[in-house]
Amino acid sequence: AMDVINHPDVEAVWICSPSQFHAEQIKACAAAGKHVFCEKPIATDLAETLAAINACNDAGVKLMTALQRRFDPNFTRVKQAIDKGEVGETVQIKLCSRDPAPPPFEYVKGGGGLFKDMAVHDLDMARFLMKCEPVEILASGRCNIDKSIEVLPGAEAYDTATILMKFENGKDALIDVCRQAPYGYDQRAEVLGTEAMIITDNTYPNTARIFSADFTGNADMPYDFFMSRYKEAYVQETLAFVDCLVHDKPAPCTGEDGLIALVMAIAAGISAEEDRWVRFSEMASLLCDLALDTGSLPTGECLVDFTLPSGALNYNKIISVLENKDEAIAV
Repeated sequence: AMDVINHPDVEAVWICSPSQFHAEQIKACAAAGKHVFCEKPIATDLAETLAAINACNDAGVKLMTALQRRFDPNFTRVKQAIDKGEVGETVQIKLCSRDPAPPPFEYVKGGGGLFKDMAVHDLDMARFLMKCEPVEILASGRCNIDKSIEVLPGAEAYDTATILMKFENGKDALIDVCRQAPYGYDQRAEVLGTEAMIITDNTYPNTARIFSADFTGNADMPYDFFMSRYKEAYVQETLAFVDCLVHDKPAPCTGEDGLIALVMAIAAGISAEEDRWVRFSEMASLLCDLALDTGSLPTGECLVDFTLPSGALNYNKIISVLENKDEAIAV
């Protein structure tokens, strides 16, 4: 990896390695002055995530978090319908994410758990479609498929989860995720609006359908491999990153977007573990502790403006403080 990162002809690096290597490789890219495209997550904890983001900001290089569903044609069309007012005002969002088969035990072990590893895509998509920040989250996790993972800690022991999020606009998003759907990738979105509803179907290898005396439906099953299912999304996110480099534009999905998705995943994990609603304002204390640990605040000080009146986290303030760009207000 370092040979690529330090090669004089390389201007930008695509990081698609296992999650535990992302943060260090991002920092190495920043030190070498290379722009970074990184598969989610930037890191599986807040401290490493902030360190990677700070390294890129300090070096003046772009960092894009590859949350590819934002670039998938199905989800993109849903976003367009919201932005153009085709559905009217958003009333409710539902997201479904089910993989064809559970991953190996060794993949799950140390991978951050169901919310950070899998549901993070749906948490980000809910925020992307709702166009505002969440204020509360309720999550429930279970092991219904692969009983071998029950010995793992926390959310790593879950292969099935249901999540309900309340947003600062007063609307809700409902998410269900599962590590196994025997019929293939099940990745759908539904948005109910005051004027219409838009819903996506799964993606199939072809549009052929069979009509017989005992069956009517698609001739083949949905895609059962993520590279096939999201092939076009990977192309579009790559083109978007190249475009932001060529035309010196902000990354279309930033390191900060990755940080916010991680905060949502951590809150979901707390909710499932403690079986209760978690207000995102509660996460301010974790971020405050991080500010103290990183030296962004003097010892003994805390923040009073990490939370907005709506109950959502003030990410602009949080990021500016944790990047040492602003002065904190002490209590």
